[in-house]
Amino acid sequence: MPNGLEIMKAAIDDFKKIQDYMILAKEENAERTYAKLKDEYLSLKAILTVAGVNLTDIDKMKE
Repeated sequence: MPNGLEIMKAAIDDFKKIQDYMILAKEENAERTYAKLKDEYLSLKAILTVAGVNLTDIDKMKE
């Protein structure tokens, strides 16, 4: 069973990955894809914020 640090690392990795996909979707004008990714981004951002993760350096989207 993963410990808290492993869970947090996975969430941060997912957060960074979602942002990369959002950037690609925006470049390709994939509006529906971008909107779906943004939902996931906002959920992960909320979880990480509540967990006390400083997103200043890793939040590329600033949304």
